Parts: sequence; structure tokens; C-alpha cells
Amino acid sequence: MLKKSKAFSSFSVDDLQKAKKFYGDLLEIHVADNAMGLIELHFGDANKTLIYPKPDHKPATFTVLNFPVENIEKIVDELTAKGLLFEQYEYLQTDAKGISRNPDGPKIAWFKDPAGNILSVIEM
Repeated sequence: MLKKSKAFSSFSVDDLQKAKKFYGDLLEIHVADNAMGLIELHFGDANKTLIYPKPDHKPATFTVLNFPVENIEKIVDELTAKGLLFEQYEYLQTDAKGISRNPDGPKIAWFKDPAGNILSVIEM
């Protein structure tokens, strides 16, 4: 029934302008204003993610958005140089850069947006 639907994801933030600056300027994602007062993140494959303001926003305690990358070392270094801090998780055995190098899974590093939502870069 929905197999041909062009599904998209969404999540909330507490400050839309901070989110717009973070995603557009720091992460260099194409950000567009939406007619409903939201912002849209546009990705190269025509997929999009909606971000909406929520006054009583509570950050997600799980990863809301994953960015597949070819070279996680390069991306982590570039984002760190721009001032982004990567999360350190003892139970996921992240290294000094914040990269988890679990031999049973992909290399992955987590960071937060200004609203506290958890995002990741993951080497594919």
C-alpha cells in the first residue's frame, strides 16, 4: 500500500534559527524554508528531512539522523576543525576522536545538534 510513497523523516528542535545555521553553515547541507514555517534539509538523492520548532522540545535519546560517508576520519577531522564536538561513549568504545571502531560493525561517530538531538556519521 505505501511501497511507492516517498517517505521522509522529521524531528523537532527548540530553536529553528540555530538549527538552520548549524545544518546549513556548519554541516553544509542545503536548507530550505518550508511554507508551513519549518525547515527542510535537502540531500543529493532528492530525499529530505523536515525540522520543526517545538517549544517544549526534548532531545531524542537515540540517533535521529545518520550521514553515510566514505571516509569517517576525514569527515570527523573536518567537522572537529569547525568546532564540532563528537560524543564520547565508554560502552561503545569510542576513541579520542569519538569514533567507534567495533570490529562487528561500521565505524561510526556521534554528535549533537544545538537542540541536543543525536546525529551520526557512519562509514559505509
